[in-house]
Amino acid sequence: MAGTANAAAKTEMIDLTKLSPDQLMQIKQEFEQEMTNIQDSLSTLHSCKAKYAGSKDALEAFQPDWENRQILVPLTSSMYVPGRIKDLNNFIIDIGTGYYIEKDLQGSKDYFKRRVEYVQEQIEKIEKIHLQKTRFLNSVMGVLEMKQAAAVKMIQQQQQQQQQGKQSA
Repeated sequence: MAGTANAAAKTEMIDLTKLSPDQLMQIKQEFEQEMTNIQDSLSTLHSCKAKYAGSKDALEAFQPDWENRQILVPLTSSMYVPGRIKDLNNFIIDIGTGYYIEKDLQGSKDYFKRRVEYVQEQIEKIEKIHLQKTRFLNSVMGVLEMKQAAAVKMIQQQQQQQQQGKQSA
């Protein structure tokens, strides 16, 4: 039942020319806020994708002769401690909200590849929504500008009529 209501809502068309300038301004402001939220979401997704891709690239760089190799282990984004690689085929991956999984090298690469692909799919979906909302916002702004221009023209005509009435009297 909810799916039917959703489908009906999506096909409902709004005649923007029948809305008042105040209503159009309200719609414009709401859509501008939505666009800001979408931009923030896209920025977050791009950052997330870059982190997953960076992890995948780091795994791609692993060499079989790196066992017992000294590395720097990050404690924070700007503080590291020395460490050694003990097992080249045993990785612990942070999958979010305090959960970790253990995978071998190939499984880890596959995991990050899938994450990058998933995030890219989400980016593409949100970009489509962004494009649709941008088109609608442009339509609202076009109608709003048209109504404002018509209002200015009407005021000018009224002023001209008043001046002509004063000149006639």
